[in-house]
Amino acid sequence: MKLVITDCDHDAITEEREVADRYGASLVRADAHSPEQIVAACQDADGILVQYAQITDEVMARLPRLRVIGRYGVGVDTVDIAAATRRRIAVCNVPDYGTESVCDHALALAVALVRQVGLADKRVRQGQPELDALRPIHLYHELTFGVLGCGRIGTATARKARALGFRVQVCDLLATGDRWHDLPAVSLDQLFTGSDIVSVHTPLNDSTHHLVNAARLAQMRPTGYLVNTSRGPVVDTDALIAAIDSGALAGAGLDVHETEPLPADSPLLTMDRVLLTPHIAWYSEQTYGELKRRTAENVAEYLSGRRPRDLYNPDVLSQEGLPR
Repeated sequence: MKLVITDCDHDAITEEREVADRYGASLVRADAHSPEQIVAACQDADGILVQYAQITDEVMARLPRLRVIGRYGVGVDTVDIAAATRRRIAVCNVPDYGTESVCDHALALAVALVRQVGLADKRVRQGQPELDALRPIHLYHELTFGVLGCGRIGTATARKARALGFRVQVCDLLATGDRWHDLPAVSLDQLFTGSDIVSVHTPLNDSTHHLVNAARLAQMRPTGYLVNTSRGPVVDTDALIAAIDSGALAGAGLDVHETEPLPADSPLLTMDRVLLTPHIAWYSEQTYGELKRRTAENVAEYLSGRRPRDLYNPDVLSQEGLPR
């Protein structure tokens, strides 16, 4: 079997190489981003490992040997899932590798915003340590922490926020009634009107693109903060900038952006109460190796005729004669 890494920003592929050797597979690391580059690099690939490259229906149509796609990460928005399933191509992700890392990062952003850490640091360096410019600062137990999206990461974030002393409420399409497991569940309207912090943990798809738009942001309190560690396009960036600029929203903590890297002329870069990180919420020394190893294992397992641990489109199993 031949595996090709279309693209990745990893400093090495040691874990992937070890997996390939264990399964008797060849492994090639490419630097393919455009459709033409992907097709050229993967023409004879049985399986591909993808980080940022877009694997469209048109790309798959030109890869006759392709049987499985492994996505580095939780999200699969870079792969046309419907087309892959129709073409009997399995798609695998790693849905639980970064749960603790991402929820820790979301909470770090939220806590830093509430305590005005970023602005305080800036003002100290400027020789302006006066407290008045940093107010208001509230105790956690006086604030409501809202979580939008209750998958593994959202649920973990809500529970950790509660442990820190925040009042917590959650919103998810799968939540019925007023509880999500041990957490209070509310409607989307109630989440935005009743939360001091809204932390976004939804996947990106057609129904969640710009889910957090001008109308939703207008529902938030002017002292409120938005945190996003999910996918940049879930939030309408222009609407967010306008809300903060007008004072309708106090600020935001963003690890993901609609355009990555963030453009050098983005107004977000000059806003005092906005914290920005470069899509690193997923990372820790521990999760980094696990992500690489499991992405490769999923692909190799499928090509070996076994059901992989993390299969996103299980409908392909019946097509391939594998047990579901």
